[in-house]
Amino acid sequence: MKNSAIEKAIEIAGSQMALAKRCGKAQSTICDWLNGKKRISPEHVPDLVAATEGKIADYEFRPDLPSLFKHPEKAA
Repeated sequence: MKNSAIEKAIEIAGSQMALAKRCGKAQSTICDWLNGKKRISPEHVPDLVAATEGKIADYEFRPDLPSLFKHPEKAA
């Protein structure tokens, strides 16, 4: 299953290689994250947010970690 946040980040950066350069990772790591072969370590999430200029929020990369990456409060 593809990681939709990484898919969006690749679109923003222009390519897997461009995203890799922006966050200081190997292109193969981006590919692994995209295809769910590896989970994104929490310490890499801020780099990904910065690489997308904040267009993708931290909780979108790791929605399974709400204690670390808070989801915005839903309007009442």
